[in-house]
Formats: sequence, C-alpha cells, structure tokens
Amino acid sequence: MYTLGIDIGSASSKAVILEDGQKTVAAAAVQSGTGTSGPGRVLEEVFALSGLSREDMDRVIATGYGRFSVQEADRQISEITCHGKGIFFVCPSARTIIDIGGQDAKAISLDEDGNIEKFFMNDKCAAGTGRFLEVMSRVLEVELNEMGAHHFKSENPARVSSTCAVFAESEVISLLSMGALKDDIIAGVHRSVASKSCALAYRADVKDDVVMCGGVARNAGVVDAIEKELGCRITVAPAPQLTGALGAALIAFEDLKKSREYNEYGRHERQGTAGALFSQA
Repeated sequence: MYTLGIDIGSASSKAVILEDGQKTVAAAAVQSGTGTSGPGRVLEEVFALSGLSREDMDRVIATGYGRFSVQEADRQISEITCHGKGIFFVCPSARTIIDIGGQDAKAISLDEDGNIEKFFMNDKCAAGTGRFLEVMSRVLEVELNEMGAHHFKSENPARVSSTCAVFAESEVISLLSMGALKDDIIAGVHRSVASKSCALAYRADVKDDVVMCGGVARNAGVVDAIEKELGCRITVAPAPQLTGALGAALIAFEDLKKSREYNEYGRHERQGTAGALFSQA
C-alpha cells in the first residue's frame, strides 16, 4: 500500500511517499510554502521521483499551516501530531523534540510509546525562527547555508536580542557599523535563536534524548548553540525538514490498517523504489 504525507508550511512544502508504512518510495521539498505554487510543485516532484500518481495513493494526509488547502488530501492533521509520529519513527529514544521552522518554533514532549505528553509553540513572533535567520542573513550579506561555518569561527559572540526580530535587526546593523566581526554577530544570532527555542523546551520538561527537526536543524551553528544552552547532546533527525510529512504518511498507513478494505484484502503487493532516507538515528 502507498501512503502520501504532505506538509505545507509557511516557507516550504514537503511530501513523502511510503510503501506499507515502512519503505521510503520518494521524498521531496520545495522552498515555497502555503499560498504559493509550492504545494503543487512538491506533489509534481514527488510523483515524478516515484513514478506514481495520486490515483496510486491509498491514503493521503496533509499537515502544516496550509493543510486545509490541499485538495488531494483525505484528511488533515495537526503538525504537532505528525512531527511527533515522524520523529518517534526515526528515533524511538526521543523524549523531547525541538522543531524550528520558517515561521514558528515548537517543543514537544513524548512518552516512551511516542505519545505526545505536552507541547509549547511560538507562532506570534519571528524571533527564534527560520524567518529570523533569513532576515539576519540578508542584513549580514552571508548566505543562509554558510552561517553555520561562520558560527564556529567566532571567539567572542555578540549579544543579540532574543525578544524581537525587528529590534534584533537594528542591533545587528549597529554592531556592523561599530566594526563587530560577522562571525561573532552570527554566533550571537544563533544564541538568540537557541534562547528562544530552549525557553519552550524547558516548559515542556527537557528529557533525553533531545531530537531536533525542521529546516533550521540543518544549521550546525544553531544546533551547537542549543546544545550549549541545554547542556546536553542534540540529535538531528535524518532529513529534518521532512519529519512532518513522514509522520503524515505514517498516520495515513495507520488509518488504512484500521479500514475494512485493508483487513479484508490485506496488503497490496507492489513494486517500489525503497530508499534509506529515513534510516533510524
């Protein structure tokens, strides 16, 4: 059986196709989110990669900010639920999840069975999110994917506000005008992001293992800053930007297992191109 999970966020669109709830057939991400052409493009890409179509999907679940706009979906589910399911699949030892996306940050606490105990979310301010890092990247004239490397060159991280993205931008401009090194400013920016996300994690009760997901998890500088703030090791989920879509595809398969069709006819034997994208951490 083929299931499709679609995660439409504010800044990107992601999709994962699973076979029998285990094998990754295809996965895709497009850096355009809800309200753009991103959702349509990511579906085109994941179907092209898999050689399959919507008609081949036994169940489709959408998650993320733009989940209700996905007409191809059979059901819509909260991204909190989907991230919890996806992370527990790739890292069963996970008890605390820190998810930093384009427009929000979340801290999720899991029990030993992968059930969500509690969660806290910041979606009212850009500070501590991927959007905040994008703004700083523009001001500093440093590519977003290069900020991690600059972080580790810093010897004296600057102090950057974690309370407001607008104030922080002004602070960074002032620091530049005073001759502060970009490496130090970037390390300060990463500390600011860490402070904001860790405040959520503390409210959710930090327990090992701590696993990070979301697009910002690809920034090693932010991961390092969070490790220092929490005083513990952070595991970055495999393909961290895709865990919400993975969780949606897993829940879609669970839906099928409960259905009369699945119980009556059993699994469909199909040929798929299984991948190791989500090998367990």
